[in-house]
Amino acid sequence: MLLLYNTGLRIYYLLILIFSAFNKKAALWVKGRRNINYQHFDQSIWFHFASLGEFEQGRPVLEQIRKQQPDAKIVVTFFSPSGYEIRKNTPLADAVYYLPLDTATNAQKFIGAINPTTAIFTKYEYWYHFFNELHNRQTPLYIISGIFRPGQAFFKWYGGLHRKMLGFVAHFFVQDKQSKQLLQTVGVSNITISGDTRFDRVWANAQNPKPLPQIETFKAGQKVFIAGSTWPADEQLIAQIINQNPDWKFIIAPHEIGEDKINNLMSLLPEDAYIKHSQIESQISNLKPQILIIDNIGMLSSLYQYGDIAYIGGGFGAGIHNTLEAAAFALPVIFGPNYSRFKEANDLITIGAGFSIDDTASLKIVAGNLIHDPSFRAEAGYKAKYYVEQNIGATGKILAEIKI
Repeated sequence: MLLLYNTGLRIYYLLILIFSAFNKKAALWVKGRRNINYQHFDQSIWFHFASLGEFEQGRPVLEQIRKQQPDAKIVVTFFSPSGYEIRKNTPLADAVYYLPLDTATNAQKFIGAINPTTAIFTKYEYWYHFFNELHNRQTPLYIISGIFRPGQAFFKWYGGLHRKMLGFVAHFFVQDKQSKQLLQTVGVSNITISGDTRFDRVWANAQNPKPLPQIETFKAGQKVFIAGSTWPADEQLIAQIINQNPDWKFIIAPHEIGEDKINNLMSLLPEDAYIKHSQIESQISNLKPQILIIDNIGMLSSLYQYGDIAYIGGGFGAGIHNTLEAAAFALPVIFGPNYSRFKEANDLITIGAGFSIDDTASLKIVAGNLIHDPSFRAEAGYKAKYYVEQNIGATGKILAEIKI
């Protein structure tokens, strides 16, 4: 099984190399892992995140450890460019790297350089050689905000190597009861149901959001529909409801902001009705646009404070993005049909704060109900915010157990 794992990783690396010739993200993935001289530490605390979403999810724990141990050396790694390229200069870490390809040699070299006394992985990412090296060095490894589903390899007949990786973990801090029960079926007992640290992160952000004067100017006292982390399939639907609601403003923050992506979005929108955020300083005083396109990264979590309804993208692809950021600001959330793997989305639907749509017709109905019925919108928003508030506290539970 280990031979298959190693072979699969090498095939994956070869495919990334091929794609890097014409894909910017793949090129960054490859370039970021070449010829790295790792800084050597006598000891450190190692945090690993798959991508930017997992960084924000694990950030409350990272921030508290930095606050409690200001002199500790903290190393952060990312698997994906979308995390590394945005957070490579975070003041929360003493060093930030791409996680090297998971080989025995790379694991020994990297871990030997940073000498972690503790390793903390957020939600998922299970790498055999890194886990094995930590285990051999008797370095405690913690999984925080973990979540498990029956379809994962850990719980299949062919998942022997994956189950072995579970055995290298000192303690699991999982989001829900189902995850604990699934782990118990394969003999894992070192588990705490701590909840999801994302609730702590989005709640803290909503209590003290960064003011955005330009967005306040654009809003101009009107109601605002915010579409966050959108993909083309989402944008095609959203474009259909704009003309029907001329007294509402729309902010669209695409998940990808390459020039071609922004141009494709603009081609869907009413002519002369939109403005890009990068142009807002020079043009907004002369225009009264209905639509604002966010053509930069990093604003979305603060944007929601100016919204009244949120649409969360990704639901017509691999899965929806972060609904909790909007919910924490008391916004009802709308999203596409691919949400079943996301506990919080299911919960929001159950309590009447989240709404799934399948096509333009269903979006028009759902958005119309929220737009034209202020009491319904307010009640859904209140339920969303209350749901977030009731689920904060995971960070404290984790830090009470972790030995650093």
